[in-house]
Amino acid sequence: MPLVKGGAEIANDWTFVPDGAALPESGRFSVSFSRFLGLKLGQENGPLPDGVRLAPVDDPAQLEPFLPDLALIEVDFPRYTDGRGFSQAQLLRRRYGYSGEIRAVGHVLRDQIFYMHRSGFTAYETRRATVSEVLEALAEFTEAYQPAADGPGAAFRKRTGA
Repeated sequence: MPLVKGGAEIANDWTFVPDGAALPESGRFSVSFSRFLGLKLGQENGPLPDGVRLAPVDDPAQLEPFLPDLALIEVDFPRYTDGRGFSQAQLLRRRYGYSGEIRAVGHVLRDQIFYMHRSGFTAYETRRATVSEVLEALAEFTEAYQPAADGPGAAFRKRTGA
């Protein structure tokens, strides 16, 4: 499945380690939110991961003290109809100031990618869209009405010079 970041397909040098599986001694890996907290709080032994995967029910506020240590936050979209990941990305970027990679994983649809980018996602791992479709989706609109985590101001602010 393609991984798109920075306008191009890149190699995925990260491994997601499911709960219950042995943690690797080296390499870049991510774990579930609950396992990450267990490792960080000393409730589980093992090497500390550089990445975490958030499920829709996970609260990104609990990650705030650990954000400087994280190189990757994966936000899982288990169903295309579940939009809580958009809110998680917005919170991470706008409220908690996270500047690392936020990657959309799971049921990532081409029609959602532009809005994912506006919410703060920087990478997209998708089984349902080709690389060219992801790039097309990112360039589909040049202006937006609402302010968002992606930085550019809202269209009405540009029009009024505010």
